[in-house]
Amino acid sequence: MMQKRALRTVKTPALQTDEVVHFSLPGLLPDGQILALDTHLGTLSLLSSEQGMPRLLLQQQFTTGELCMLLPLLDCYPNYCPYEVLLASFTTGRVNERGVERCRERLQEAQEAGVWDQEMRPVRNVLSRMRLKIRVFGLMDISSILETGYIILQMDQHAESRLVVAW
Repeated sequence: MMQKRALRTVKTPALQTDEVVHFSLPGLLPDGQILALDTHLGTLSLLSSEQGMPRLLLQQQFTTGELCMLLPLLDCYPNYCPYEVLLASFTTGRVNERGVERCRERLQEAQEAGVWDQEMRPVRNVLSRMRLKIRVFGLMDISSILETGYIILQMDQHAESRLVVAW
């Protein structure tokens, strides 16, 4: 069910102080725009460049728990972020090989015991709150990939995929 995937070590908000991480998200953001995630303040800002000067277009505030899952999602873009990576970041505030492997085993045991939904419920609850905040940007959404993980998609792509599934 769950696939092993090469993992980049991801710094998470709990470990960073006064750091702003930038994401260009090619194919998602228009040219000249960038996301800036201030891990200390918990703000995600959409910035553009006009005549060589930065301009703040939108900004949203995220809780520490939301940041712990937003950072790996953004870091994995344009690929999906596996369940075990999100769970590791959510439960420990950091993503490393050891933590991800423990969460992978934890999820496999939960699946075998028939309690997968209960194990993932806290993650889904936080992702649900994050979706509302992300949608304010009007550019992206977070979508679930069955038995795999979550992925950041363009807002209109996500809406189209829901229409296809409905048929």
